[in-house]
Amino acid sequence: MKGGVGDKAGRGGRLPPALRLESQRFRLLSIVVGCFLFCLVFLLSSRPDATAFVISQSNHVSPRASLEDARRPAVKTLRSSAGFGRDFHVDILPAQQGQGESHGHLRQSVEQNNDKAVTEWVRDTVIVEERSDVEGEAEPNEAERGSNAAASTSSSDEHAAPGVEKAAEDDAVRTTAAQPAVETTSTRLDQPEEKHQVGGQIKLQEQPARPRQQQEESKESTRPGDQKTRPPLCDFADFRSDVCDFAGDIRMDANASAFVVVNPAGGASGQMTHRVRPYPRKGDETCMGRVTEITVRATADAAAAPRCTRTHTAPAVVFSIGGYTGNIFHDFSDVIVPLYNTVQRYRSDVQLVMANVDSWWLVKYDKLLRELSRHAPLDLSKAGASGEVHCFGHAVVSLRAHRELIIERERSLDGLSTLDFTRFLRRALSLPRDAPTRLGDGTGRKPRLLIISRRRTRILLNLDAVVRAAEEVGFEAIVNESDVANDIAQVGRLINSCDALVGVHGAGLTNTMFLPPGATMVQIVPWGGLQWMARADYGEPAEAMGLRYIQYEVAVGESTLKDKYPRDHEIFTNPTALHKKGFMFIRQTLMDGQDITVDVSRFREVLLQVLNNLAQ
Repeated sequence: MKGGVGDKAGRGGRLPPALRLESQRFRLLSIVVGCFLFCLVFLLSSRPDATAFVISQSNHVSPRASLEDARRPAVKTLRSSAGFGRDFHVDILPAQQGQGESHGHLRQSVEQNNDKAVTEWVRDTVIVEERSDVEGEAEPNEAERGSNAAASTSSSDEHAAPGVEKAAEDDAVRTTAAQPAVETTSTRLDQPEEKHQVGGQIKLQEQPARPRQQQEESKESTRPGDQKTRPPLCDFADFRSDVCDFAGDIRMDANASAFVVVNPAGGASGQMTHRVRPYPRKGDETCMGRVTEITVRATADAAAAPRCTRTHTAPAVVFSIGGYTGNIFHDFSDVIVPLYNTVQRYRSDVQLVMANVDSWWLVKYDKLLRELSRHAPLDLSKAGASGEVHCFGHAVVSLRAHRELIIERERSLDGLSTLDFTRFLRRALSLPRDAPTRLGDGTGRKPRLLIISRRRTRILLNLDAVVRAAEEVGFEAIVNESDVANDIAQVGRLINSCDALVGVHGAGLTNTMFLPPGATMVQIVPWGGLQWMARADYGEPAEAMGLRYIQYEVAVGESTLKDKYPRDHEIFTNPTALHKKGFMFIRQTLMDGQDITVDVSRFREVLLQVLNNLAQ
């Protein structure tokens, strides 16, 4: 019995093989299930936004829509600097190396549910969404988000640039970083650029670009709820002139030489005052002391502003003919050339308002002024004496000037150039020739050479010998004395009839603008290291006018300075060192203090070169 009992006990302590196998499987299953539940709990507790991927799989929502839903909880609102007056919502979106690649990566991440891959990918790019306060309060519903995401997906492959997406439901703009590998974490738009080391390469953190429309809106808006403000009235950045350009309810108080811009919505911030001298010799105190100062101010008090006695539909352009006018170089370089550059856009429907008016100047340049404006010029001082208040919808105070006698196409608001100006001159003065005489053209006509004669300073002492040399090589030589009282149309017709012009450095060379394009100008440069000045004042303008340019530089033996100073004087050994004494020294000693006797044999080679230009 005992043995039987013991046998049963022994058999009862050992399970059959089939049961042992089932027991092992159960324990293994319990461990697996426990590990799965542990991982799931850990995942949900550490990344609550990851549940969107699971939900989207069960509901068969597109990967793009899943990502949109997953991103929503991660949006953070950042307070912007005071200059923008808006909140910025920052969230994270994977950078796109290519639309197809990014969508494939997203599908792979969703199918594999690889949390690490998704996390690394999402870190690539920061997106800034700019929304107004009103827009930020209202979020689109889920159906709209899904449809807009699908529409964006279908169109981005063909049209959207890599790394940039546009949301259709609101005005938010999402701008991705330029390179996928760049990790940007800026939270303030006014922070300077920072460098980040990514993958062994230095990357610049870039401020997100915004469309032009939003840039304009951000300039106009200062704080939420503020009225839109106007752009700055005046630009003081140019090296030649300060220019004020403004529009609105503008009242010209001629007696006070003031322009008042009425802006009732401006409030206290709209009270601005600027003072401008409308002549392009900024920094030259001697010159600008002869120019009337114009006050430009904004006010919110319409009742206190002067009342209009006359209202104009044409815009006003205000400038001075004081300064250095009376010298033909300054007449054109300081007034007429920049005036053309400023008013051409108005196609003669512009009101010219002039300060420091001299009647002789108006008479001399009457034809040019009539071509620029079909309205009679308005004399600021006469209007002030009559107590007149003229009102405009748009005004420009001062002129847009570039280099001497030059309009730079890249700087001109209307893409004008010096060639456009010389065409304007020929049209306004009815100058017939737009090409010089060509040797061998069958007419038998000699090319015409004009020599500018000076009477007071930098006189060409052997003028007669130069004329004979010109005639000997084949020119019809004529001599002209440029005079300030000469009628500009008469001077223009004479010079336009010539094929080449010769003159010593001075204002008379301004007349080269009447030459037909393709003609040649020869500038005789006095001794004293003045090559740079001669080229800037007349050489570069001549080339900009479409002329051939030759610069003849005087030797010591051709200058009368040799009779005033010993040969070892610094004025001969190192003349440019004397330039540090200032322009008045240069003018008195090197420009007005010498006359010239050219070496005719040497100068003959220049005349032959001019002939060769006309033969080409």
